[in-house]
Amino acid sequence: MKPRVALQIQSRMCQFLAATLLIPAAVGLFYGEGVGASYALSALAASATGFALRWGSGPTDAGSLSRREGFLAVVLAWTLMVLFGALPFWISGDFASLADAVFESASGYSTTGATILTDIEAMPRAHLFQRSLAHWVGGMGIIVLSVAILPELAVGGMQVFSAESPGISTDKLAPRIVSTARRLWTVYAGLTAVLAGLLLLGGMDLFDAVTHAFSTLSTGGFSPRNASIGAYGSLYIESVVTVFMLASGISFALHYRLLVRRQAGPLVRSAEVRLYLGIFVAFSAAIAAYLVHAGTAESVGAAVRDATFQTAAILTTTGFGTADFDRWPDFCRYMLVLLMFLGGCAGSTAGGVKVVRVLTVFKHATVELKKLLYPTIVHPVTFGNRPVSRNAVQGILGFFLLYIITTCVAAMMVLAMGVDLVTGVTAVISAMNSIGPGLGAVGPAGNYASMPDGCKWVLSVCMIVGRLEIYTVFVIFTFAFWRR
Repeated sequence: MKPRVALQIQSRMCQFLAATLLIPAAVGLFYGEGVGASYALSALAASATGFALRWGSGPTDAGSLSRREGFLAVVLAWTLMVLFGALPFWISGDFASLADAVFESASGYSTTGATILTDIEAMPRAHLFQRSLAHWVGGMGIIVLSVAILPELAVGGMQVFSAESPGISTDKLAPRIVSTARRLWTVYAGLTAVLAGLLLLGGMDLFDAVTHAFSTLSTGGFSPRNASIGAYGSLYIESVVTVFMLASGISFALHYRLLVRRQAGPLVRSAEVRLYLGIFVAFSAAIAAYLVHAGTAESVGAAVRDATFQTAAILTTTGFGTADFDRWPDFCRYMLVLLMFLGGCAGSTAGGVKVVRVLTVFKHATVELKKLLYPTIVHPVTFGNRPVSRNAVQGILGFFLLYIITTCVAAMMVLAMGVDLVTGVTAVISAMNSIGPGLGAVGPAGNYASMPDGCKWVLSVCMIVGRLEIYTVFVIFTFAFWRR
């Protein structure tokens, strides 16, 4: 392994972060806020670190990455993003502790949307803009990671996506990853601009429209309003946001093929997309029906409106809110907890375990049941009329095992610090799946401010581990990774 290659990539990442931190600095200057200086200092620190890494790495060819260098580069890049993103929060003094600043930064870049802020609207607009901008940057990072990098690194589950959506997802780590990123950026930025324009037409001001567009396309969930999307009380805004949340939960490679290449076939034929939309319709209908049955909703229309929006928000792991679903009947809350585990499609900005993995495991279980009756049968798992390799299926099964173990261990650590069962477990589930709100004290009407600092550090790690598909982080802690 050549660590110099990974260091040069971190150098470029630091320069990119420095540039992005200057944007909220300009926002603070525009609104006459003093926190702009904290962003300027953070940008200077990121830039200086980038130059130091470039000088320290020396001359090397960064155009070719091995698998080990790829894993190391990804983990280091996301660690630097979170740390430098937390720096202006901490320097400004608007966050009580370093744990709070890192938690908010990790929540931003991982597109989780969990917050420790008790009064969001009282915060400087530079901070609010940076939170949503972190969503947008992190969301694009996840798209490039899952579409262009993870399949090449043979991370379990992503090969299935590659088999279903060939073409754009088969680009190599370098140098063609650059062209892949450019094509995906075009679609991502274009959809963001369209959404911002539609929100402006709905009555939002420019600041709110842009920040909500950033948070929606990235399926992040940060809002500059205390009541999130519910603050506007607009059916038009809720409908537009719902459509774009669902769109963001679909692979952006498929969006590219539809919007740029005018190829609707891959999107229509995708088994994952059909199941994803089917889950949305089924859960929305079930929750709406139960809200009417329990008398929780004021009317059938209100039940459909609330159930549809919250189902989309949780399924896509965006986490926006228009209703306090923690006060809904237990059946509805249980349905939403199930959705927290699912997430969106592979290659999207949504978190969760991904529908493609759930579908693959279900098909594998079906094949195993058939083998009990017909031991000699040869029936491979198929996806999109293509056989899935045994290695890919085993990778997905291994992912689920690591996912369950990580969630259980993290929950034990949080509960050991005195957090109640409902709050602690759902907080970990929310962090691992990049959702934002949980239940109990961290429900849609609450926040994470009251949790001990130790819990915030654990949850911050969970956000990054879950967002990077678990394997990507854990592999660098194995002896085999560092063995020559």
